[in-house]
Parts: sequence; C-alpha cells; structure tokens
Amino acid sequence: MLRISVLRLLGRALAGRVWLLAPSNPRLYSSGPLGAGDHARDAHAYFTTPIFYVNAAPHIGHLYSALLADALCRYRRLRVPSAAATRFSTGTDEHGLKIQQAAAAAGLAPTELCDRVSAQFQQLFRDAGVSSTDFIRTTEARHRRAVQHFWGVLKARGLLYKGLYEGWYCASDECFLPEAKVTRHPGPSGDSCPVSLESGHPVSWTKEENYLFRLSQFREPLQRWLRDDPQAITPEPFHHTVLQWLEEELPDLSVSRRSSHLHWGIPVPGDDSQTIYVWLDALVNYLTVIGYPNAEFKSWWPSTSHIIGKDILKFHAIYWPALLLGAGMNPPHRIYVHSHWTVCGQKMSKSLGNVVDPRTCLDRYTVDGFRYFLLRQGVPNWDCDYYDEKVVKLLDSELADALGGLLNRCTASRINPSGTYPAFCSTCFPREPGLVGPSARVQADDYALVSAVATLPKQVADHYANFQIYKALEAVSSCVRQTNGFVQRHAPWKLNWESPVDAPWLGTVLHVALECLRVFGTLLQPVTPSLADKLLSRLGVSATERGLGELHFLPRFYGHSCPFEGRKLGPESGLLFPRLDQSRAWLVKAHRT
Repeated sequence: MLRISVLRLLGRALAGRVWLLAPSNPRLYSSGPLGAGDHARDAHAYFTTPIFYVNAAPHIGHLYSALLADALCRYRRLRVPSAAATRFSTGTDEHGLKIQQAAAAAGLAPTELCDRVSAQFQQLFRDAGVSSTDFIRTTEARHRRAVQHFWGVLKARGLLYKGLYEGWYCASDECFLPEAKVTRHPGPSGDSCPVSLESGHPVSWTKEENYLFRLSQFREPLQRWLRDDPQAITPEPFHHTVLQWLEEELPDLSVSRRSSHLHWGIPVPGDDSQTIYVWLDALVNYLTVIGYPNAEFKSWWPSTSHIIGKDILKFHAIYWPALLLGAGMNPPHRIYVHSHWTVCGQKMSKSLGNVVDPRTCLDRYTVDGFRYFLLRQGVPNWDCDYYDEKVVKLLDSELADALGGLLNRCTASRINPSGTYPAFCSTCFPREPGLVGPSARVQADDYALVSAVATLPKQVADHYANFQIYKALEAVSSCVRQTNGFVQRHAPWKLNWESPVDAPWLGTVLHVALECLRVFGTLLQPVTPSLADKLLSRLGVSATERGLGELHFLPRFYGHSCPFEGRKLGPESGLLFPRLDQSRAWLVKAHRT
C-alpha cells in the first residue's frame, strides 16, 4: 500500500511537471532564452568571435572560441529557423606591429603572411563545421572604409585630440599600460626587465605624439551600463572584474601610432603621419560585417553577442563600449567570456613545443568528436586542461558506448525486427502511476526518466542562456545514462514479439527509448551536427522535424498522437561513433562484459 501511495504522489507531481511540456502547450518554445540572452524576442541575432591575429597558426584556443559561437548560433537557428534572422561572423586581424615584425622575420611582405595564415584559419573553420555567415579580414577595402568613417565620427564629436603620449607599451599585446600594470621580472641575462603585470610580456618605455581618445569621460556611463544589466558580461566573475577595473585609473587612450614606426595599418584620415591603433581598427570589424556605416547595420547592432577569450576582456568590455558610446551607439548586447586551454597542466607555448594542432585533433578524434570534447570539457569560468587520454576516455564513454550503444540496442534487427518506431501501450505505461493494472510493468524509476527527459529541453535552454554549454551537454549525458538504465532494467532482448503478453510492453520500452534518443539527437545538433544528423536519420526523423518547435517528447504518454509511431526507421548506417580505444585490454574487458 505504501508503494502504491508513493507512486500516486509521484504520478501527480510528474503529471503537473511534464504537462507544461506537452504538444498542446506552446510555452516551452515561446519563452525562455535562446543561448544569447533575450534574443528570443529579437527579430535579429548577431554572434561574433574575436578576429584572430595572424602572427601564428591557429591552435585549439582559437577553435574553442569559434565552436562556442557556433553552438550558440546553431542553437538560435533551431529556435528561430529563418536564415535571415541570424548572422555569425569570424575572421582575422591583420594589421599591427607584430604582423609587420613577423613578416619581416619570415622574409615575406605583410600581405603574403596575412594571406597565408588567414587561409589556415578559414580552412580550419570549414573543416570543423563552423557555420559562420561572414569571414572578415581587416585588410579588406570595406573594413578600411568603416574604420575611417568611425574615426571621423569620433573626431567630429570632439573625442579625439593630438597629444604627447609617454608610457609603457607592450608590443606582444599591442597595448599601452599604466605604471600600476607593469612589474619587473629577471631577464635572460639576470637583469630586471619590465613586463606586463597581466600577461607577463615585455614592455618598453614609449614617448611619441599621437591621437588620444577621451576614455576618461566614460567611466560613469560604463559603470551605469554594467550595473543596469548584470548579464551584460557573462560569466559573472568577469562582470565583477570589469567593474573593479573601472574603479581604477582610466587615462585617455592612445589610438594611433607614428607611421614611421607602424606603417602596416589604416592611415588616420587627413594625417598620413599617423596609423590607426590596431585595437580600434580591429574592434570596428564587428560593425563592418553588418554594413556600417550604411543604415542597415542598425537593425543588427542592438542584438550583438561577442564571444571572446579572457585575455582580451579589457579591450572588449571597456575600450570598445566606450568607443561605441562616443560614436553615439549602444554597447554590445552581451559579452560572453571564456578562459583558456592548458596542455597537461602547462600553458601552451611555442617555446615549450606543446601547442596542440587542432587540425590533427579533428583527424584523430573526428570533427564531431573533437567538437564535443571541447564544448563538453570547456568551462568558461576557469582554464581547462587538454591531454589525449582525456579525449579518448570521454568520447568512448559518452558517444560510442552510452549514446551509440543505446541506438544500436533499440534498432537492432533482433530486438526490433520490423525496423519501425513501435507502438506505445498506455495500459502498460499509464500516465498515473497509481493506475496499475495486470499488464503494467512500469516502475517508479521509469516515471523519473520520463520526467527528466521531458524537462531536458528547458534545462538545455537555460544553460545556453547562461553560456554554460558544458552543463547542457552534461544534462544530456545524464539522461542518456538514465535511458540506458531503463533499457537494461527491462531487458527487451528477453521479451518475445510473438507473446501477446510481452509484445505490447516490448513495443512500449522501445518507443520510450527511441523518443528519448530523438530528444537527445535534436538537442545535440548545435554541438555534433553530423552525428546528430546520423542519429535522427536512423530514427526516421525528417529535416523539417528537427527544430525545437517540433520537439514534443512522448506525446502518447499524454494522450496525444505521435507522428513517429509505426514509422519505418531510417537505413542502417553503421556505428554512430566508433570507439577510439581499441586496445587489447579493452577488447578483453568488453568480451567479458
């Protein structure tokens, strides 16, 4: 009696909890976040990565930035299918002293170096399935026009003036530093050398006449912007860091260099003796892509989300919003910040020889596998560590064994000889747990599974909104484990299709498991697009049934019809994800299991 009472209580709670997610209730899909804050209500959404500096080949940190933006963008497209509603830009930053020096060291013209390295980034992003709508290069004519027009607006508003700048300059970071941001470290010869307190890169004392931007006027507007919108910079620790910076000295910002010293860049309009500072030049790329200075850019700019690494936070969260405010525009809608990747506990460095080539990883672990690893293991709040064994263990466990094994079990001809989406039997799996009849074999854990998968899309939506894609994948993985437990618990391979007692329950077990797989496949599309396509195709889910608006989980449980019931499964296409660890030890263990 006690067990039946508990089941009844569970059923009532479950019915109240998941009915909101039933097909007749549209609220799951008309509210809640899109992965870029409140873009659900916006006609347009615009995602950007940083533009990557071309002084060296791409590494996994660059790919991680691009994949974060790609996943947010793909998730948005699942919510708002219109292609015209979403834009996504990436690109390369090709001006500045470092490029000038790197080209000279390589015996190349700066243009040749830029063409070569920019092509490497473009090829990497194509290979990794980065679905950008624009790849911007700062050497393009459209960008030069945009930067010079932006400069003219600041000049006309009285925010630029020519003055003598004297202070520390870091060539590696392409930035000027106040005295408080400089420290001293022992150099190669043992002498004390000045370095940037934040990056550790060498700095040199610089004194020259150039143009300055009246940054000091924007302390209060920037503080007000951040206090009025606590999610403007996400995750929260970075928001807090920027507010702390704004309590410190905020001197006017040097925005040009002498052309005799830096010739590889965009000239200051009306003053060929000066070259526009590389960061002002680079940041305007976000406007160039959306048509600035033409009026069309205004329909995109209010819904802009920048995805950046923590090392360029100050440029994006202080200098860039101040420049925008100075030009009469709003700051970006969201700035999503992520941390870095280390390798076996060490910072990636050319001198250490531990820079991980992302192209090799895509070949070794497959495109979807490496995308999954970076987005599953990458936590924006703190640095994450890479090593080969970690990748293999994660992908074998979660993609090959748990997800792939589940699909194989439910579609195998021995268990599912008709090759269809079997019928769901409501008497075997009643909506109210207390309505237990002679044909019901359902257990409390089975209702818990239905509840978990029914609420999964909302959980995933919340995680995307909070820039926690790793948590979204963790939630999916947890439900995959629960579904495997459900199948293992009821062992459909021990049931007989010829038995009038077994057949309805066998079909119900498979129906529930396939419905779970359909939800997993739909939610994995932003992260593993090819693998998700393979999974959904195997389930017979058409291209028009893969959006989040069509994600009505287990409608038969709620008394609605299911469009998939009785449908023929898609063709067999081999393993969903092949195991990476094929060692003899694993094969022996698998055989024993």
